[in-house]
Amino acid sequence: MNALLRYQGALLLRSQRWLPPVLLYVAVLAVGFRPGDPVPDSLGYAAAPLVPVTAWLVRVCVTSEPDAARDCAAAAAGPLRVHAAALLTALGWGSATGGIGGAAVLLLGEHAGLDMPATALAGASAVLVCTLTGTAVGALCGRPLMKAPGYAVPAAALGSLLALVTAGSPARVAVTGLVTGSVEVTPGAPAGAVALACAAGAVACVASARRG
Repeated sequence: MNALLRYQGALLLRSQRWLPPVLLYVAVLAVGFRPGDPVPDSLGYAAAPLVPVTAWLVRVCVTSEPDAARDCAAAAAGPLRVHAAALLTALGWGSATGGIGGAAVLLLGEHAGLDMPATALAGASAVLVCTLTGTAVGALCGRPLMKAPGYAVPAAALGSLLALVTAGSPARVAVTGLVTGSVEVTPGAPAGAVALACAAGAVACVASARRG
């Protein structure tokens, strides 16, 4: 799996198709955050865009290879593992992007009266929850379940929106907690996000294996 992850990471880096989603995240953060803003709600603002951004990265990762190259990789390592590596690569890039954004908020935001270790932990938890949720959305709205961009892109956008506004959604729970000023990490949101991402990833990987 390590070789597949390095391969997928190299493909993503060389393709430069990671630039649009990452620049979108930077633009959203630049518009919504100013140095001196309260840290907790700014962390929530930094985490929320990671749902659509990670879903976009998933689509980039699962469509970056030409069909012939993907068939060769699938023949060598198995289509299930190849697809899983693409999903994990997108999750890693989304988490890294959110980690940098969260670190900027922690460094530049207003710290007065905050328990910074607890705040940093709550921010990291929200970043992880949102990237996991975005990975789930991207897995269900991308190849091989949805191949046509005309269906996949609107579905991913709608899925990301629903993940952020639906009551009980892990992403909404994590973001809402920070926006309201709470830095308490409850296990429900991370556990729900992990379960959601694992279930969606398993569905996509099994579908990829069957079609391979």
